[in-house]
Amino acid sequence: MPFRFVHTADLHLDSPIASLALRNPELADLVRGATRRTLERIVDLAIAERVDALLVAGDLYDGSQTSMATALFLVAQMRRLETAGIGVYIIRGNHDAQSQITRELTFPANVHVFDGRGKPVRAGALANGRDVFVHGISFGQPHAPASLLPGFRAPVADAINIGMLHTSLAGSGRHDNYAPASVAELVAHGFDYWALGHIHQRAVHSERPLIVMPGIPQGRDINEGGNKSVTLVTVGDHGALLAEEHFLAIAALERVTVDLAGVEDWPSMLTRVRVGLEQVKEGARADHLVCRLTLSGPTPLAFRLRRDDDLLAAELQAIAEGVGGCWIESVELSLDRVVPPQARQEIGALPELSAIIEREVLPSHAFQAELRDVLSGLVSQLPREVRDLLGADEEGEAALLALAAERGIAEVLPRLAAVHDGEAS
Repeated sequence: MPFRFVHTADLHLDSPIASLALRNPELADLVRGATRRTLERIVDLAIAERVDALLVAGDLYDGSQTSMATALFLVAQMRRLETAGIGVYIIRGNHDAQSQITRELTFPANVHVFDGRGKPVRAGALANGRDVFVHGISFGQPHAPASLLPGFRAPVADAINIGMLHTSLAGSGRHDNYAPASVAELVAHGFDYWALGHIHQRAVHSERPLIVMPGIPQGRDINEGGNKSVTLVTVGDHGALLAEEHFLAIAALERVTVDLAGVEDWPSMLTRVRVGLEQVKEGARADHLVCRLTLSGPTPLAFRLRRDDDLLAAELQAIAEGVGGCWIESVELSLDRVVPPQARQEIGALPELSAIIEREVLPSHAFQAELRDVLSGLVSQLPREVRDLLGADEEGEAALLALAAERGIAEVLPRLAAVHDGEAS
């Protein structure tokens, strides 16, 4: 019989799924419980597949705010695995190290939480009698700027060796240094499988040995898009390893852009959005799709879409409901202004006003100085550590101001058109 296990990490239990527009109570309920329901599905998978073990490579929790209710829920899931005869192996990640409950919680007997000493634990054996050992090192503090790899012991001779490490690897630009280690160093250590955690995007870094970063099983914000999964690993009688993805997320969070180029009327716009949402939903490996929708491209509808944003939001949500299992978190407009000749006559001097603003007002010294004063006032009220978000240097500041001015025109002129339409009627 082979040895089989599920490898996951970064569940961040009860971490709120960030959203700009959770005004819909049903959607709020959906995302609030998504991390718990995903863990339930992971346990369901482990039981259904009759695996020998579940490996959790760090960040079960989401920091110091973890509640006792979260901990009790976790224990209940571990007891389900205990009843099924499945061992659980856990290392603490940087978020777990912040939680007092992590240290105080008493797990069932089937759960082994590794400490910082790297002592291997026998997890089972293959049909030919070859033992399987799991090695792991937990974070003791929220930060681990040095490699933990020297703390791991050598592979157990004549056995299958599985290592568990919560790490940013080496040179991952989007992540701070957490227990950094290069793929080459992991390969050289001699384990058969490395069960990694910390980086939320799945990646297979090596086939021999098999080194897997499973990614987060349930995305928490729109920047954690894409299909999320856990990894089911089978160790054959001769030591060959096979890794399979299983998609268990409750909700997929995606940025969806719909190009409205060539669309000239409202019904055609809605049709194009519906087709776009259906395509993305079809490819989503989750029950629900929560999307941030961007409408882009040149269209004569640009004025109306900006002006009638309340109507637009209502109609787009109706489209999403018709798709089924689809939710629109927010709508962004990135539209080029296309004004047909007939429309120019209807809105009088507005096109000329727009040209004057772009030609004479925006480049003027007085306008630029006023913009910089507004930005300086805003920056002065922010904590120092986040001020770079509004421009880390002069070029960044100039680009931000130019974007703000452009969007300001795009917002104001349609509203002037709306006033004109009201007076004309």
